[in-house]
Amino acid sequence: MAKLYFRYGTMNSGKSIEVLRVAHNYEEQGKKVLLLTSVVDDRFGVGKVTSRIGMQKNAIAVDDAMNMVEMARTEKPNCILVDEAQFLNTAQVTQLIEIVDELNIPVIAYGLRADFMGELFEGSTALLAAADTIEEIKTVCWYCDKKAIMNMRCKDGEPVFHGEQIQMGGNESYVPVCRKCYASKKKASLTAK
Repeated sequence: MAKLYFRYGTMNSGKSIEVLRVAHNYEEQGKKVLLLTSVVDDRFGVGKVTSRIGMQKNAIAVDDAMNMVEMARTEKPNCILVDEAQFLNTAQVTQLIEIVDELNIPVIAYGLRADFMGELFEGSTALLAAADTIEEIKTVCWYCDKKAIMNMRCKDGEPVFHGEQIQMGGNESYVPVCRKCYASKKKASLTAK
């Protein structure tokens, strides 16, 4: 019986390298994988899953018009992998659920749990509510040795605590932090004003 998995972690926790590793494992065994990513992530080109260590693979860019259920029905993959799943909307997560429940195809979705303000993304909210299995991909805080659970947006090396929810970027724009360091940096930012 297929399952819907949601594997989440902060920025720089290795989610994309994990997607690429799992895709490689399936393909090495001669199995078919559909690799999907959100059309929103255009940092390395639309339809690319790219890890921070430089590995990259072409993927299908998911937009609002895409019918993933029909695509899965036609392509008949052994597994579907989704990178940047936080950018999915609730309807798209519902399609993934249908793929798992009706077509019996496992789906493993990778993404952020929350944004730089600590707010859940729509896709993450839907996946946390519906996934059969939820797993955390861990990394350490940029400032200390505790487990990072939050994403801190930075501009010119300084923490930022306001702005649009979605702003594409890598290490120049985001660092993984623990809750204590996040709160400390936020308090210092407010005090400096």
